[in-house]
Amino acid sequence: MKAIYHQFEPAVTRWIVAAIVLALVLLIASVAAACPTCKEGVAQNDPQGQALAAGYYYSILFMMSTPYIVLATFASCAYYSIRRARQQQAAVEELPATS
Repeated sequence: MKAIYHQFEPAVTRWIVAAIVLALVLLIASVAAACPTCKEGVAQNDPQGQALAAGYYYSILFMMSTPYIVLATFASCAYYSIRRARQQQAAVEELPATS
């Protein structure tokens, strides 16, 4: 007897897997809400706790921007060196040829 293959079986399997993953993410979300130090620093209303939270905030911003700054620096160096080389090449081509 031939096995009947349903065209919707893979879609149903994908939906089941997606539902399981979503359920796990929602169950684990409270555990991964924040690091303990940040959570305690934000929970406190004293100036030291707020300064601690602000320090974490700015350090995260700095770490997130660093790759873009490095990439922009290398791209700028490449752009200016190529532009300088083209200007030098154009200057050499403008010189009268002496034989």
